[in-house]
Amino acid sequence: MKDWFIYGIGFLAQILFSSRLIIQWITSEKQGKVITPKIFWTLSLMASFLLFIYGYLRLDFAIMLGQSLTYFIYIRNLQLQGQWQKFPKIIQYLLVFAPILIVLFYFNNNKIDVDLLFKNADIPNWLLVLGIVAQVVFTLRFVYQWIYSERKKESSLPLEFWILSLVGAGLILTYAIFRKDPVLFIGHLFGLIIYARNAYLIRKNND
Repeated sequence: MKDWFIYGIGFLAQILFSSRLIIQWITSEKQGKVITPKIFWTLSLMASFLLFIYGYLRLDFAIMLGQSLTYFIYIRNLQLQGQWQKFPKIIQYLLVFAPILIVLFYFNNNKIDVDLLFKNADIPNWLLVLGIVAQVVFTLRFVYQWIYSERKKESSLPLEFWILSLVGAGLILTYAIFRKDPVLFIGHLFGLIIYARNAYLIRKNND
């Protein structure tokens, strides 16, 4: 597959991820506190699906792992905001089952070579470990956010979410530099600024 097409999918995913942050940032700046707009999770879900496909096409297990862990948390947040129920049933089924069916289809047709995912010549073992650790840390922010939101019975983004975002994004940025991945580099470099700003706003409102 052409590199321009693969990178196009990746950049589209990062544009959607960045768009959710810009919308969230502008909304929060207007309110003077951290706000989670309803479109935040919709854009997250769309971007996550695309970035999973990008990770597969790049034979990058770290990217695929990160998106697999957060995908259904995005859906749960849409449910907590009352937005998921507004989607047509066919769209709900498609979003829930499409990623699972894609993985099962490729495995059953021997189109996913596990050895290539874990033994990619372009990703030495130490870099693969760094990528996995970075994605796990970055994903933990949504696990924490999910637990926090379940306790409050509403979708919200607490201070700890943004701190984990900063740490995880820093690790992924390091991974992107060694991996020479422009999609990850541009996306997370931009995100660091907004993560820091949101952490500041929460601390300011808590003082």
